[in-house]
Amino acid sequence: MSGFYHICFVVQDLDRATADLTRALGVTWSPARDGRLGTWDYRIVFSAEGPPFFEVIEGPAGSPWDATAGSRFDHLGYWSDDVAVDKQRLAERGAALEFDSCPYGRSFTYHRLDSLGIRLELVDRAAQPDFLATWKPNAAPMPAINLSDSAPAVGPGA
Repeated sequence: MSGFYHICFVVQDLDRATADLTRALGVTWSPARDGRLGTWDYRIVFSAEGPPFFEVIEGPAGSPWDATAGSRFDHLGYWSDDVAVDKQRLAERGAALEFDSCPYGRSFTYHRLDSLGIRLELVDRAAQPDFLATWKPNAAPMPAINLSDSAPAVGPGA
């Protein structure tokens, strides 16, 4: 399986969280951006260093990035050459589909791994050129996850 390209934290205060990571680890940041998915407004930022990148998201209550219960490590992000196929494979391997952005005109999914209390994110690799242009211009392309039938399973019983 290919490596993840980002580690995400869902936070109550993006500015405070990024300042803490900068102070503790020396992480530097691309400019934060505002986004919208459906009715949810959010703020997002990626580290200038990477891959793997740090991603920090501040989202409202009820959104996929709800941090009302506290800031937390949320997910590992992977590129996918075929999100529809890979989301099915992850679900079959015990990583239940928790959120699908496709109905909102986007192409990423979150899958729950309850044993770890985290999610795995699949992102359509077709979005990678725009991601790199926004967050790390001139960076090398990153590989997609390999969830072929011969790839090792994730989740319970793996």
